[in-house]
Amino acid sequence: MKNVTKQNIILMFACVLIAVAALFLAPSNSEFGGSDGGAEATITEVRPDYQPWFSPLYEPASGEIESLLFTLQGSIGVGIITYIIGYHRGKKNVSN
Repeated sequence: MKNVTKQNIILMFACVLIAVAALFLAPSNSEFGGSDGGAEATITEVRPDYQPWFSPLYEPASGEIESLLFTLQGSIGVGIITYIIGYHRGKKNVSN
């Protein structure tokens, strides 16, 4: 049991170290953008007269709100997936 705890602590430290190192190793003038912005730039470069088929239903007031909604959407999805996995594992354990 002690080895597993020690291993988990080392792995968590490694994860934090990788995340922090990525922040310091990135060039200072780099921008972190999504694929939507890159795709839009490429489309307008290839076909300047292109008109989108539809517009968004809701446009967030700022990038922070957009990031919050994106994270919330991902968290809800992960919650649903883990609930389903846990439900099926629990159902399997009860039947044994």
